[in-house]
Amino acid sequence: MFASPAGGSPAPVVAADGCDPTLTDVCIWATDVNLRQQPTTDSPRLAVRSQWWADALCQKQGQTVHDPAVGTNNWWTAVVEFSGSDVAWVNNLYIRGGEKIAGVPDC
Repeated sequence: MFASPAGGSPAPVVAADGCDPTLTDVCIWATDVNLRQQPTTDSPRLAVRSQWWADALCQKQGQTVHDPAVGTNNWWTAVVEFSGSDVAWVNNLYIRGGEKIAGVPDC
């Protein structure tokens, strides 16, 4: 979605809170959560985030993760990371919303 400023080129439409309205905001509720290159714990870690809002692109099943304090889940969500230019994967155990996150499309 684009809006044309008077006499200028199209500019992206951005919500008042700075979020991209074409993406779904998700909340990583836990601390020290690994963001991975692929939906597996064997994949390189790209970043570590704590209690952070992210723009979700999509979700898919990947490696099953078991955390004794939280549970088990094999659904992972791709989030926009590093100034919107890279994608990282977070296991849905650490995102508010349950096993599969409502509003986030399948990949």
